[in-house]
Amino acid sequence: MRQSLVVTAVTALALAVPAAAGLPKRGVLVPGRSLGGIRLGESPRAVRAALGTFYGTCRDCRRRTWYFTFGSFDRHGLAVEFAQSRVSGVYTLWRPAGWHGPHKLGFGTSVLAVHRLTGASRTIRCGDYDALVHDSGSARTAYYLLEGRLWGFGLFGRGTSPCR
Repeated sequence: MRQSLVVTAVTALALAVPAAAGLPKRGVLVPGRSLGGIRLGESPRAVRAALGTFYGTCRDCRRRTWYFTFGSFDRHGLAVEFAQSRVSGVYTLWRPAGWHGPHKLGFGTSVLAVHRLTGASRTIRCGDYDALVHDSGSARTAYYLLEGRLWGFGLFGRGTSPCR
């Protein structure tokens, strides 16, 4: 009896331990709300709790920016920007496989389909690529386009430039 109580307690503790933090394999953009589970306004501590401590820091960025990738020397992942110790922007890096937006909107989707599925209608030119944006509430959702196809996602404060 005592041994079964110990086994039950150990099993309960094992199940109560949260999953290891890390970059999600199937990240989702929730327009105006979150990207890869990260929300605007979160603290660096909350970001580390969600994504872990495996990240690089941008040395030439205007704002403190962390790069979370799937492994060393992998360019695919998520960038998180901070202003005044809060998340001020979050955007994908190099089309991470398996990530999608609303309506299962995936990378490579045509610009017309992005317009139709998201309601985003304002295009901002960012050098070699475009950002199709939609402002809602206090957030700006960006759909990055390269050569007429969806390349990435971004989430920023309303009215903030999506160009990086």
